[in-house]
Amino acid sequence: MIADVLPSVVQITTASGLGSGIVYDAKGDIVTNAHVVGTATSFTVTLPNSAKTLDATLVGSFPESDLAVIKLSSPPSGLKPAVFGDSSKVAVGQITLAMGSPLGLSSSVTQGIVSATGRTVSEPQGGGSAGATLGNMVQTSAAINPGNSGGALVNLSSQVIGINTLAAIDQELNGSSAPGIGFAIPAATITNIADQLIKSGKVTNSGRAALGITARTYFSSDFQPAGAVIVGVTQGGAADSAGLQAGDVITKLGDTQITSLNSLTTALASLQPDAKVTVTYLRDGQTKTADVTLGTLSS
Repeated sequence: MIADVLPSVVQITTASGLGSGIVYDAKGDIVTNAHVVGTATSFTVTLPNSAKTLDATLVGSFPESDLAVIKLSSPPSGLKPAVFGDSSKVAVGQITLAMGSPLGLSSSVTQGIVSATGRTVSEPQGGGSAGATLGNMVQTSAAINPGNSGGALVNLSSQVIGINTLAAIDQELNGSSAPGIGFAIPAATITNIADQLIKSGKVTNSGRAALGITARTYFSSDFQPAGAVIVGVTQGGAADSAGLQAGDVITKLGDTQITSLNSLTTALASLQPDAKVTVTYLRDGQTKTADVTLGTLSS
């Protein structure tokens, strides 16, 4: 089973570090995390059981979902694409294997189980990460370490059910990784984003809800976070159509209290495009509400 998938998991090296990737098709497209790619546009790729490096270039990146595609400049014959599983069939308790290059140790495999599904996780900023908030994540107890990012989370049917993306951080351990708690982007999200990046280099249908605004955390008179203030509104977007304006302070999304930009993005990550939600906001000191039909996050 390991022999079925490991040939599809590669090591990706950039000027600033290394990570892992998954062979997506026989044309040389490789899917990985956007934070592995960072700002780089050219890469070297090492296939399993090979000391030879191959050149690759960027096809497209979508940091909002922390996914990117790169392409081998001269794909070798016999390149083995991975098989992606059905995200709806991923079940808590099933055995999983995490494959990649943790700490530069290529073709490493760790074992665990699916600990939970449908998690919403915010990534820390830095190290190439834009600090995205990711919804519908698969939680696993398989060890995920630096360098594992972009590698495969695999079921016992030799199918990729996720891309290993990050480990949980324990603030009580000075920000160290919490052992046994890792997160992977589910297969359905991977194939949706990768197909669009390969086709056009951008994402127009992320499957993620958006308000169509730029915003920042709003602080009250006693300097406590008290909402998300709209800085700009996309013309014709969801917020614009509902009458929201720059300067409005969002305090609730549906029944969820909004105290910061992070809490707003986390709340949106759990919703779907075209969903209808009531936004509670402050304008000129007055509390108002607007019924908003959510749009779609795009690049």
